[in-house]
Amino acid sequence: MKKVTLYSDGACSGNPGVGGWGAVLIYNCVEKRISGADGCTTNNRMEMTAVIEGLKCLKEPCEVEVYSDSAYTVNAFTQGWVFGWANNGFKKADKKPVLNEDLWRSLLELSNVHKLKFIKVKGHSDNEYNNICDKLATDAVKNYKS
Repeated sequence: MKKVTLYSDGACSGNPGVGGWGAVLIYNCVEKRISGADGCTTNNRMEMTAVIEGLKCLKEPCEVEVYSDSAYTVNAFTQGWVFGWANNGFKKADKKPVLNEDLWRSLLELSNVHKLKFIKVKGHSDNEYNNICDKLATDAVKNYKS
């Protein structure tokens, strides 16, 4: 199984507001940079979208280390929350619906294709690739045209 590194980040101007996402995939020292935007979204949705879009670029099942500064996204997998939500019909312990169910479902589907390892990185610090993803995401927001 091929080993891929995926860095991702999301940004939002207003929350909700115009949002952007950016991702960098690295395989055999080759980088692929992708980004996009949405006219009315949230920061959490953009963080998740960056991971989803990065994983959708892969043409075959891979072993992927996913680096993100989103505790929301990383903890949902590393703490197992997303699996509990799925087992409970995407309802939280208080029986309220889980936010972003559509994106959680997409991430779960992709986690069935790829072997994912989520790693939390500190945002806006000295992580080169997190900073690149942040710039991709914020540039996507700046360049968004409705």
